[in-house]
Amino acid sequence: MKPVVAIDGPSGAGKSTVAQAVAGELGLPVLDTGAMYRAVTLAALAAGVDPTDGPACAAVARRVDVDQRGSTTLLDGRDVSAEIRTPAVTDAVSLVSAHPAVRTVLVEHQQTWLVARESGVVEGRDIGTVVFPDAAVKVFLTASETERARRRRDESSPDQRMTIDEVRADLDRRDRFDTSRAVSPLQPAPDALRIDTTDRTVDEVVRDVVDCFRARTAATR
Repeated sequence: MKPVVAIDGPSGAGKSTVAQAVAGELGLPVLDTGAMYRAVTLAALAAGVDPTDGPACAAVARRVDVDQRGSTTLLDGRDVSAEIRTPAVTDAVSLVSAHPAVRTVLVEHQQTWLVARESGVVEGRDIGTVVFPDAAVKVFLTASETERARRRRDESSPDQRMTIDEVRADLDRRDRFDTSRAVSPLQPAPDALRIDTTDRTVDEVVRDVVDCFRARTAATR
């Protein structure tokens, strides 16, 4: 069992917020794997690569250097934290991240990240099922479609803000793509702690996750 908190779930379920808070409570580093896939997508688009071209996207993933320092995402040393959240990247990231060769490259990076740190909080869509199936705590966050759409809309900048219905349609598209892909589909691990965040505060969710992690890691000492 690895001393890892693996947090999975669909977009807008609260993964990033919960992951950052849990990491702060436990004094652990945090890794946002979704930001890694977005950075590779940004690099592919900038290079004029078709997001549906698996070999070309994988070549980009192998060529670029993606690093995270806190909440900052660096692509070849450049801060791209804002650029990876643009509509163009959001529209293409599910296509790029579905390629098996791209996932192989980034999963290796994610596992190497943990080796260098020994423990941490890692969020994404396949952390508890593929990246760290032996994580001490696996969490799968969900929320109602309306709540997820509201959160996503509120997170966007005013000049890029869509209506709730538009955001909900986009989330539905991504959900269908992520849950139906052949490799590493979005799904909860059989032993995941499933939490619906719709009507719960961040503090309540964080307390559940932290208590579970402390209990399980204490039992192995």
